[in-house]
Order: sequence, then C-alpha cells, then structure tokens
Amino acid sequence: MLELSILGFLYEEPLHGYELKARIHALNGHIRPVSDGALYPAITRLVKADLIDQRTEPGSGAAHRRVLSLTEAGRAELLARLGNPKDGDITDGQRFFTLLAFLRHLPDRAAQAAVLRRRQAFLATPSSFFYRDGEPVRAEEAPDLFRQGMLRIARATGAEERKWLDEAIGSLES
Repeated sequence: MLELSILGFLYEEPLHGYELKARIHALNGHIRPVSDGALYPAITRLVKADLIDQRTEPGSGAAHRRVLSLTEAGRAELLARLGNPKDGDITDGQRFFTLLAFLRHLPDRAAQAAVLRRRQAFLATPSSFFYRDGEPVRAEEAPDLFRQGMLRIARATGAEERKWLDEAIGSLES
C-alpha cells in the first residue's frame, strides 16, 4: 500500500520526500506509520522502474531537495492498480481505505463501481473475530463484555460501510 500511496499522491502533484511522507502519515495515521527506512527504498524502486521521476531543486535554505513526480508509466501503473486491486486491498480495512483515497483518479465510473462491488461482496460474507464450531460468534453470544464490544463496534461499522457502498454504487451507476 505504500507504493499505491506514493503513486496516488504524486498523481495529484509533484512533491518532495518530506511532503510525501507527511501526506502518507496523515492518511495512515498511527495505524501504519511510514518510516524513512520504508519510504525511501520504495521511492528508489519506483524510480528504477521509471514510474516516478526525481529532480533536484533549491531548497528554502542551503540544502537542495529532491522533487518527485509521476511519469506516464507511473500514471498507467496507478490506474492499473486502482482498476484491479489485489484481494488483500479489498479485504483489509486499512488497505481498502488507501485504495478509496485514490479511487477517484480511475476515470471509468463502471470500473470504480466494480471495485466497490468487490468490497460489498466481501462484506456480505458472514465473519467474526471469533468462531465456535466453525461458525462466527455474534456479539450477543460473546463470553465477555470486551469481546461483545469488539463485535458490536464491528457490526455497526460494517452496517454503515454497507450502506455507504450501496449509495456510492448507485450514484456511480446512475
């Protein structure tokens, strides 16, 4: 998801590494912080793959700064990743939020709706954090107050997400 975030933010405008890191941190927050040890090797990989370009510009002080921008190949790669996300990008909530942050760049509304339909199908499958005899445990069946809380919060969040998905898909397909 780090590479998707890099490509997505650079699709919007050229940025230097510090700005890019700040935007990724704002998107992911404390859940999945990005370190320099992860960000700069990812940038290097994307430069070597000719997906992003870097140029040096004068900084506000004496030091120069590297400004990153998306190449045409990078734009195509972003659109390909948005149009055909991996299963984990659909099923993992935080990864799906990263995908949503940039899905507007996919120019085809039907393709956008298809991505949302994949998430909708995933959410339609009964699941739980806990199972008994192979069946999902419902909040009302949880053995303690804390697991009940986890399950109730997840159920409410899932219901709201399913409602939003219905509305968004309807809007995209109208």
